[in-house]
Order: sequence, then C-alpha cells, then structure tokens
Amino acid sequence: MQISHKYSLIYVITKLGLLFVYDLETATAVYRNRISPDPIFLTSEATSAGGFYAINRRGQVLLATVNEQTIVNFVSGQLNNLELAVSLAKRGNLPGAEKLVVERFHELFSQTKYKEAAELAAESPQGILRTPDTVAKFQSVPVQAGQTPPLLQYFGTLLTRGKLNAFESLELSRLVVNQNKKNLLENWLAEDKLECSEELGDLVKTVDNDLALKIYIKARATPKVVAAFAERREFDKILVYSKQVGYTPDYLFLLQTILRTDPQGAVNFALMMSQMEGGSPIDYNTITDLFLQRNLIREATAFLLDVLKPNLPEHGFLQTKVLEINLVTFPNVADAILANGMFSHYDRPRVAQLCEKAGLYVRALQHYTELPDIKRVIVNTHAIEPQSLVEFFGTLSREWALECMKDLLLANLRGNLQIIVQVAKEYSEQLSVEGCIKIFEQFRSYEGLYFFLGSYLSSSEDPDIHFKYIEAAAKTGQIKEVERVTRESNFYDAEKTKNFLMEAKLPDARPLINVCDRFGFVPDLTHYLYTNNMLRYIEGYVQKVNPGNAPLVVGQLLDDECPEDFIKGLILSVRSLLPVEPLVEECEKRNRLRLLTQFLEHLVSEGSQDVHVHNALGKIIIDSNNNPENFLTTNPYYDSRVVGKYCEKRDPTLAVVAYRRGQCDEELINVTSKNSLFKLQARYVVERMDGDLWDKVLNPDNEYRRQLIDQVVSTALPESSSPEQVSATVRAFMTADLPHELIELLEKIVLQNSAFSGNHNLQNLLILTAIKADSSRVMDYINRLDNFDGPSVGEMAVEAQLYEEAFAIYKKFNLNVQAVNVLLDNIRSIDRAVEFAFRVEEDAVWSQTAKAQLREGLVSDAIESFIRADDTTQFLDVIRAAEDANVYHDLVKYLLMVRQKAKEPKVDGELIYAYAKIDRLSDIEEFILMPNVANLQTVGDRLYDEALYEAAKIIFAFISNWAKLAITLVKLQQFQGAVDAARKANSSKTWKEVCFACVDAEEFRLAQICGLNIIIQVDDLEEVSEYYQNRGYFNELISLMESGLGLERAHMGIFTELGVLYARYRPDKLMEHIKLFSTRLNIPKLIRACDEQQHWKELTFLYIQYDEFDNAATTIMNHSPEAWDHMQFKDVAVKVANVELYYKAVHFYLEEHPDLINDILNVLALRVDHTRVVDIMRKAGHLRLVKPYMVAVQSSNVSAVNEALNEIYVEEEDYDRLRESIDLHDNFDQIGLAQKIEKHELLEMRRVAAYIYKKAGRWKQSIALSKKDNLYKDAMETASQSGERELAEELLVYFIDQGKKECFASCLFVCYDLIRADVVLELAWMHNMIDFAFPYVLQFIREYTGKVDELVKDRIEAQNEVKSKEKEEKDVVAQQNMYAQLLPLALPAPPMPGMGGPGYGGSYGPPPPVSGMGMPQMPPFGMPPMGSSY
Repeated sequence: MQISHKYSLIYVITKLGLLFVYDLETATAVYRNRISPDPIFLTSEATSAGGFYAINRRGQVLLATVNEQTIVNFVSGQLNNLELAVSLAKRGNLPGAEKLVVERFHELFSQTKYKEAAELAAESPQGILRTPDTVAKFQSVPVQAGQTPPLLQYFGTLLTRGKLNAFESLELSRLVVNQNKKNLLENWLAEDKLECSEELGDLVKTVDNDLALKIYIKARATPKVVAAFAERREFDKILVYSKQVGYTPDYLFLLQTILRTDPQGAVNFALMMSQMEGGSPIDYNTITDLFLQRNLIREATAFLLDVLKPNLPEHGFLQTKVLEINLVTFPNVADAILANGMFSHYDRPRVAQLCEKAGLYVRALQHYTELPDIKRVIVNTHAIEPQSLVEFFGTLSREWALECMKDLLLANLRGNLQIIVQVAKEYSEQLSVEGCIKIFEQFRSYEGLYFFLGSYLSSSEDPDIHFKYIEAAAKTGQIKEVERVTRESNFYDAEKTKNFLMEAKLPDARPLINVCDRFGFVPDLTHYLYTNNMLRYIEGYVQKVNPGNAPLVVGQLLDDECPEDFIKGLILSVRSLLPVEPLVEECEKRNRLRLLTQFLEHLVSEGSQDVHVHNALGKIIIDSNNNPENFLTTNPYYDSRVVGKYCEKRDPTLAVVAYRRGQCDEELINVTSKNSLFKLQARYVVERMDGDLWDKVLNPDNEYRRQLIDQVVSTALPESSSPEQVSATVRAFMTADLPHELIELLEKIVLQNSAFSGNHNLQNLLILTAIKADSSRVMDYINRLDNFDGPSVGEMAVEAQLYEEAFAIYKKFNLNVQAVNVLLDNIRSIDRAVEFAFRVEEDAVWSQTAKAQLREGLVSDAIESFIRADDTTQFLDVIRAAEDANVYHDLVKYLLMVRQKAKEPKVDGELIYAYAKIDRLSDIEEFILMPNVANLQTVGDRLYDEALYEAAKIIFAFISNWAKLAITLVKLQQFQGAVDAARKANSSKTWKEVCFACVDAEEFRLAQICGLNIIIQVDDLEEVSEYYQNRGYFNELISLMESGLGLERAHMGIFTELGVLYARYRPDKLMEHIKLFSTRLNIPKLIRACDEQQHWKELTFLYIQYDEFDNAATTIMNHSPEAWDHMQFKDVAVKVANVELYYKAVHFYLEEHPDLINDILNVLALRVDHTRVVDIMRKAGHLRLVKPYMVAVQSSNVSAVNEALNEIYVEEEDYDRLRESIDLHDNFDQIGLAQKIEKHELLEMRRVAAYIYKKAGRWKQSIALSKKDNLYKDAMETASQSGERELAEELLVYFIDQGKKECFASCLFVCYDLIRADVVLELAWMHNMIDFAFPYVLQFIREYTGKVDELVKDRIEAQNEVKSKEKEEKDVVAQQNMYAQLLPLALPAPPMPGMGGPGYGGSYGPPPPVSGMGMPQMPPFGMPPMGSSY
C-alpha cells in the first residue's frame, strides 16, 4: 500500500498485479485494474509524480499515477460522485471540475455565504475563480454596518491560503493605500503575499518611493526602475541594474540630467559607462561635447584622460581634442600630458603648431616632422632648456641633426657653441665623428674641435682623430695638452704629427721629442735640433729622456759632421748609462771605432765586465796587432763568437783560439774545415767528448769525415790517456754505425797490449761488434779473450743466429741449461740434447729435454724424462698430452709420482679418470676410500659426459649426488633405482628426467609416481603435459591429472590442464568439471580450449563466470542451437558493455524467437536507442509486434516511437489513445500526421487533425477543418488562441453567412480581445443582429471609458513635468558652447556665472600654479574617487 500526498489517494497493490485506488479522506473506491501480468514484490512512493514505483518478477520497473486530465471527469462522470470530484480538483489543482466549482460558487454567493464562497474561490482548481469578475462580485455586495466587508473577507482568505495574483494584489493595495496603512503593504511584500506589477508600483509610489522601487524591481518594470534610480541620484546603480536585467536606458538623457546638477557625478557616470561590457553606449566625442558645452574643461579633460588610457588608434581625434583644449587654456596641463607619453595617435602637426604658439618649444620640436619647422623653432635657444635640446637632437636623423647644428652656429656661434659641443659629444656615434669635425672645421672653430675631440679621444683609436686633436690644441695654445697627448697616446700618425710639429716650430720642443723618441725618429729629431741650434735639447734628451738612444744621436751627429769634442763630451756625460753595443755598431759602420778608445778604457778601468765593452776593446787590439793571443786567452769577458768572427778573415788560428775558449763548436768546425786544420779539429773533438758534436762531424754528409777519422785514429786518440775520451770516441763510432772502423780502432786498443787491453767493456764491445759486422772473427775472439760477459754475449750470439758460437760460450762458462736450450731450441737436435743430459746429469737439463720431447709428441719418452728429472711442474701439459696420445698406463705412473710431491685436485681427478679409462673400477673404489683431494663431483660429471656410466655411478653414489645418480641409472636402464634416487634428490629437474625416461620406456606406473611430484610445480606442469601428448599417451596423462586433484599441493594449473584435456579428449566430463571447480580454474586458458574444440555451451558458461558478458552474448547468438537459454540470455544482455550487441539481440530474437521479443526489449529498455529499435522493426515489417514495448517507453518522448504509435493508433482508429498521445508527447511530425488524418472517415479523427493544426499554429487550416465538421466551439477557441484579428472577423462573417446568431454572439466574447468594435457594429447593423451584439458593445464602452480616464490623468502629469523642465532650461539658457568657440587662435571663454574660484576669475591671465599634472586639483588622470555608493 502506498499513499499519494499530492492527490490524497491510497494505492493498494496486490501480489498478483491488481491495483485499487481509494480516496484518503472518505475511503471511497476510485479505480481498480491489473497493471502487471507478473507478480509484484516491491513498491515505493513516487513523490514527484504523485504515484508509486513497482517491480515485478520479470525485473520490470513500473510507474503508476493518475491522469490529471481525466480523473476528475472520470469521478464526476462514471462514478457520479460530484463532491469527490470537486474535492480532488481542489486538493490536486486538477482540471475537469471547472463547471461544478463555478456553479457551486454562484450557489453560495446567491445564498450570501460569502465566507464559504471566498474559500471556494481561493481553493478553486487552477484558479478558475480568481478573476476580476470574482473581485467585482465581492465589490458589488453592500457592506453591512459592523460587519467585515465581503471583499476583505475574500482577500483575507486568499492571504491565508497563499499568494495573490496581480489583479488581486492591485485591488487589495488600493484599499490599503486609501486607508494609509503602508505597513501592511510592507509586511505582505516581505512575506511574498503580493504579486508585484508596474501598476502596483505606480499605486504605491504615491505614498512611498522606496517601496515602489522594490515593487518595480520585483515586477521587472525596468523603465520605472531606471527612472526611480535617476530621481534618487543613484546613477551607478542604473548601470548595474541595466546590466543585470539586460535593459538599455536612454544614457544620453541621463547624462544630460546629471550634468545640470552634479558635474563631478557626471564624470563618474561617464566613466562607468565607458567601462561597460561591449563599450560605452554613448560615443566619447558626444560625452566630451556635453562637458565642453558647459565650459567644464577640467571635467572633460579628466574624463578623456581616463578613457583614452588604452591609447587606441581609433581614439586619435579625441587625443587631439584633449591636447588642443588644454594647449589653448592650460598649457602646463598639456605639457604634463605630453610628458607622460600616454598618447600616440593624435594629430601631431596640429599639436606642434599649438605648442609653438604656447611657448612649449621642446614639445613643438618633438612633434614637428618637417625640417624647416624644426629649424624655425630650434633657434629659440634662449627659451629652451639646454639638456632638453640636447636630448631632442638624439631623435633626429644624422642629416637633419647636422643641418640644425649648422643653423645654430650661424645664428650665434659663440652663444651656441657649448650646446653644439655637447650634442656632438652625446651623439657622436649617430652623427659620426667625421661629420662633427667637418662642421667645426667649416666654421674654423678650433676651440669647439678641441673640446669635442677632448671627450672622444680616450675611446677612439682613429689616428686622424688624435692628430686633429693635437693640431687643435696646438693652434689654441694648449702646449701642455699637446705634450701630454704625444706622450700618452698610441694611436696618432707619428710621421704626420712629426712633420706638423716641425712645421709649427713650437717654442717648446718636448712634444716633438715625445713623438720622435716613441716612434723611432731620433735621427730626424737630432738633425732638427742640431740644425735649429737647440743643442741643449740634444743634451737633455740624451741625459734625461732616453740615454739608450744616444748611439743614434751620436751616429746622426757624425753624419752632420759635428765636432768630435762635442760628441766625446756628450758620450762621457752619459758614461755607464750609454748602451755600448749600438754605440760601437754606429761607430764601426762609419769606421770611427777608435773614437771610443778613451771611453772604453775608462769603462774597463772602472771595473766594467760588459761583454760589449771587451768585444770592442778586443777588436781595437786585434786591428792594432798589440799581442792579440794574450788578450784572447786571458780576457774572460769578451764574446768568443763575436771576436772569433772578427778574426776569421784576419787570422784563422786566432779565430780557433777564440772559438776553443768559448766552445763554439760549429764555428770552430767550419773554420778548421775551411782552412784544412783537421789535426786541430780532431784534437778538439776528442777533448770535447760531446755526442752531438761527434754526430755532426761523423755525419755521412760531411765531406771531410774521412780526413777527420784518419786524424782521430792516427793522432788524437793514441795521444789521449783518458778513459772517458776513449769511451766517448768509441760510443760516437758506434752511434755513427761505423763497425769496420770501430773494429780497427778496438783491435789497436785491445789486442796490441795497450793500457786498455784487459778492459772488460772493450772486450765485450769487440766481440759484439764482430757479431754484427764480421761473424767470421767471432770464434777466434771467443778463444783468445777471457774477460768478457759470457751470458750476455751468448744471448747476442743466439740473436745473431750464431748457435755453435753461443753453445761454445755457454759451455765455456758452464751454463748447461742455456747450452741445452741452444741445442733444443736453435740447433733442434734432441739426440744431442739427450746425450748432453746423460753427460751432465742435471735435473734442470733433463727437465728441459722432457719439455722438448713433450712438444715433439714423444709422450712416453717425455714422461720417462720427467720422472728422471723428478719434475712435477708440468703435470697439466703431461696430462693433456697423455690423453691426446691415449697412453693412460704411462700417465698412471706419472700421476702416482706427482701425488707423492703435490696434493692437487686436478692430479687426483685425472688419476680416477685414467683408472676409469683402463677399466680399473676396483682401483677407483679403493682410491676414493683413501684420503684424496679430488673434486669428485667434477670427475663424476666428466665420466657421465663421456658415457662411463659405471664409474660415474660409483662416484655419484659415494658423494650422495642423488640427482646425477638417478639420471646415471636411467642411462643404465635401472628405472626403479632411478626413481628411488630421484625421491632422495627431490629435484624438479631430476623428477622430469626420470619421468620422461619412464614414459619413453612405457613404465607408466613409475612415470606417474614421478609425474605427481612434477605437476605440483606450476612451471613444469605444461612441459609434462606436452611430453605425454606429443607421444599420444592421453589416457595416461588424464589419469595422472586426476590423481593430482587429490594432492595436498594441488593448484589452479592442474584443474585447468585437466579441463583442457577433457575439452580435447573427454568432452562428456567437461561441463561437470567446470561447474565443480569453476573457482579453481584459469578461465581464460580454458575459454581458448573450449573455443578451439567448439564446446559452445561450456564456453558460454565460462564467459559468464569470467564476467565476459559481451562474448557470452555473442556466443549465444552465434551458436543458439546449443547455447541459447532465454532466462540466461536476459541476465547476460543487461550486463553487456557493447551497445551494438543490444541491436544484434533484437535481430536475433526477431528471427528466432519473435514471441519473446517484447520481453527482451523491456529488459533492454533503459539501454537501447528507441529510434533505432523502431527503425529495425519498421524495416522488418513487424512494427505492431513491439507495440507493448513502445507504449512502455513512450514516456521518453522519442520522435520515432511517437510516430510509430500514432501510426498504429490511426490504423486501429483509436482516437482517444491518439489524442492522449498527442497531448502528452509532442515530439513527432505534427503537420504530417494532421495531413494524413484530416480526410479520415471518422469525425473524431478529423477533429484530432484540427487539434494538431491548432497546436502547430496552423490556425486557418484548423478553423477550416472545424467549420467543415460544424465544430464551431473548436473554431472559436482556435481563433481566440491565434491572436489574429483577421481570423476572428472572418469567423464572424462566416457565422452571419450561415445564420448562426448564437454562434456570432458567443464568438464576440470568446474573441473579445481581437475583434474591432466598428466591425462588430457594422456587421450587426447590416444583418439586423444588434441585439446579439449589444452585450459586447456595453463591455467595450466600459473598458474604453476607463482607459480614457487614465490617459487624461497621465496627460495632466506630463504637462506638469513639461513646465518643470522649461523652468530648468531657462536657468541654463545663458550657458554657451565653449568648445564651439575654440578656434585655433581663440581665447578661452569667460567663466559662467556662479563658477568662480581659483583660476576662474574675470581676467584672462594665466591660471595659478597647481599640483599634479598642472591641472586644478583633481584625482590622478581625472579618475573620480571611488566610494561605496551601493
């Protein structure tokens, strides 16, 4: 049971699907019917719909509620219960009881039961009685003294029940206003009891403007709201409100209104408009003109400065305007605006002219774009700040700037020179230094040039700049600056500067001295000073400036034939500061060296050790031949190369003396070779003991090498008694690769009983040289010499392949091992080596012999030799060789010998292997029981790999390696033992190997034992399965898997693999297995197996278990004979994710199970596209088959469903259902349906067509169809709803033509708002129907009389307002349009009366100083102060 609070009904639903509806208040039965063929097990209230939800056994969700359009008629008609019908209509505000309620109201009213009538009217369904007629009825009732007026009773009832409509609110408010009870209105508005309207606001405005404003806002009477805000001077709220409601007021009128009383408020309002979205509703220019018409320059400026901040191109005219008006009236304001740089799109030429006239020359220069204009303004330097003028030059092009500079110099050279110099300094890069220099030179202003270049000089490296600066400084008398620059600068042209200074003949020669000294013009300087008789500057230069250049001065003085006394005095005045070498060179070039004798002797006497002093003195002594040998040998200070070179052409022997003293090797070799002094050369070379010198003289390219060698061998070396000299000479011969000459030299030294005959090194060297150069002498030298290094010489002999000589050397020095190695490795005679070993009987010799035998493959002999040598070091090579030669018997003897000296795992292991190879298994068992170090595991693996299974079995059993033992036993076909060993090993790999071997041997019992231990491992399960299947043992494999199910460690893989095997080989057990173990299966793997084997029923079950509902549905539909089950498919269908499967299911059921298609569609109703389903059924031609489904889903108001059902209703001629469908569901082709049924043979169908035309706005077609079927009431209602006057009047004419007078009278009231009175009177008079038209005429006269009264009242108010406006306009008649007077040369208009104050006096003098930007006191940029005005 469910209760509908909306309709006050009780719904009783039985389990069998029966519905019983009762009235809640009276328990009267209202309705009963079956709503579901299936049992219902759950219900819930549907609060919003006033019904309930129900769920039946099929899973359908049903919504049941009353039909609001028909229930009242049903109760009053079929149940004949008028009281219940009225009660339902009032409780649920339902249609259908209008006539009953009206009749009841008139009945109560006639009985003077006004309170009951008022309650009935207040509760009337859909407010059918809450009309002006009802109010008029209560107003017409006379008021009894002492009683509450019926009208107030009516309004009181309405207020207690809810909210009054617009007419009721107006009438009630009129009563309250007349009684001056404003507080009641405020309370009712606060409680939202009144419906606000414009008329109500007008009424309340007479008593309270604030309350009226609230009513206007609620009523959305926008013009009235705007007017109210304007009256309250809340202009900012106008914009906010207009934006909120989307209203566009008359902003121009509002702004004009504000300007009359509050200029600053007008600025604020204009700025607010400018910030509106979509831009200002009034053009900025218009706003500006409004301000200027009232001479409000400051306000106009403030407004424009704010709105023009974005600096847009389209605002160029306004930018020009604001600058223009301020340049004429307040130039300082304009200057501040321009300085701010906020505008860039104004008329620059116009502004430039105004700036020039206002005396703002800098601004004028910044705005002029023509050179003549700039030249005209720029000469006013007396009124322009110099720094601003300099900055302006930075904005000009190079050509224009130079032209302006010329004009300034022409106008006032002396006065403007400083500015020009400053400009040139600042913009030298842009103007180019050459251009600036050219201007100064053009006006011959060396002073300007001097100051300009002085600032630029430090950053310039241009030689011409530096020269011009020097020139300008010289011509302006700045001698000190000339001296400084010539001394410090590195960039001037020295030659050009020197020539200029010589031509200038400055009284001070220091600048010239700086140039010549720095750049090497000392001879020219000396010549200039000597010829101009400036000898003191020569002395000063040499003594103080640069004594180092004194030699050049002396040389030039000698060329100028200066007296020697002056030169000698000059030299002596400098003394030790004078550089001797260049001085000697200068004098030597002029053959005046003797001039320096006194100077040099003076230096020597003072203890000078300067090499150049002694070189010069030596040259003088050599030239004078004053005992030069003594000087050359005793003087330690001269330069041997210099003096020797000087002596070469005069006396070569003196040169040799000088070169020997200074060890000048190259010079001495050259001079001795050139003059054939080879004996001196040989003695010098031997004494020097210098390797590089020996390399040079013994070089094959030296043509004098043979002569030198002869002198060394014959003279120089025999004369020497120094071992170092001999050693150096021998080393030099060896380095020079002269073996024959070296042998000759050594034989003379070693074999001829010299002091060096027994020298160890020389004997070694002699033999080694012979080995390299003459091997035939080697054996003789070995026999004759005893004091040489035998091992080293023997190695050299081996390297030189002199093997017999090497063997003799080793044998002579008892080096037996080296000797036998020579026999084995070089002579390659094993027999001689064996013979030599027997003779010497040394272990080392036998060992070397054994190694050689082993290399030659003589394994047995080598083993015997190793045993003789007692050598165990080579056991690895012996083992390898013995295995290759298969001599295991000999190897056993050797290994037993080795075991006595070494404990090596390799030896013991090889011994076991050798026993195995010669089949001595008992020895193996005995050996492993004895202590040993063999790696038995490795040995066993090796035996197994080489198929020595019996030996391997012994090893593995001894070391308990059960895994290896198991596979070894498998190789021996001992399967039972292998299984036992595998059990001990308990290794998966071992189990597998034994299992597979048992399978191959068809030992299935043993194989199953192994397999059970394998399949518990997931990773090995598949391998075992494949092994069985590849060999065709399917039954045995299934038996193995079934046995594995009972294992304690059974896992998912076993269950899954068994399922796969069932699918392949035992399909009859598959379904049972799946159902029993569905939770322990790997479903995806089993799905693949079932798909491969085509077990569709099982595959579907698996898909459902794995939540693969899409695949399950697809499988069921593709393989329906085996897989389809209706209940199962419904469960699956609602869970699929692929929408296309829904429609595939529709096709499937349509083809195979059409009797169940509605059931499946009802299940899928919330998931399918109803339009697509209808299209599918329409194409299939079975649309009626799914009618129950379409009725169930029609509430979704889908076009295709509506049209399909309407089509079925038309075919079935069910007009009630058709009309209900049209009313409730409007999403269909209305015109198409109307055209289809407008000619239907049933009247009700044609009426439905007319109804459709009316809903679609096809008024004429609807009326025509109603007239055709004599449905005049329908025609009149259609005409009234159309709102078209022509249709209503045409219908009147039709009724007259048809003689339907009652219909004519009815139509006048039904279409009252559309019909014109003159047409009615004309038609009634012409057709004698005045009586039928007279009620309409009375109503019309009453209505228009009331309208005229209202118009008269409005006219009187308008006249009063016009008079008020005319009075205000008279107050501003005297105002003039200030902007209209702003001609280019116009003066500001005189101030308006009443606007005096600072800056607005009666004179036209300049305005007083002000703050900010030069404007009278205002917020920055004219922005009005933002206060809280809301």
